[in-house]
Amino acid sequence: MHAKRWTVQIHITEDGDTTSARAVLSTGDRIHLAGTGHACRNPADPQVPEIGDELAAGRALADLAARLLAVGSEDVAQVTGPTSW
Repeated sequence: MHAKRWTVQIHITEDGDTTSARAVLSTGDRIHLAGTGHACRNPADPQVPEIGDELAAGRALADLAARLLAVGSEDVAQVTGPTSW
């Protein structure tokens, strides 16, 4: 059995009421992808920084997942050729 390890790093920055996250995937092979996400706090809401971190990171991971699926789909199309629907 051949085991692989892929690594995702999430970088979070805060600027006032806005939190941004960047999720970066490194596979050790040819794939290096990144996804981004943002969260904005309503100024009337209490300051709970973890909520912005969670939302921005979750959105960055969702964006990364969509990009990874697109790459996988493109790779399948290159191997199998075009499909006719």
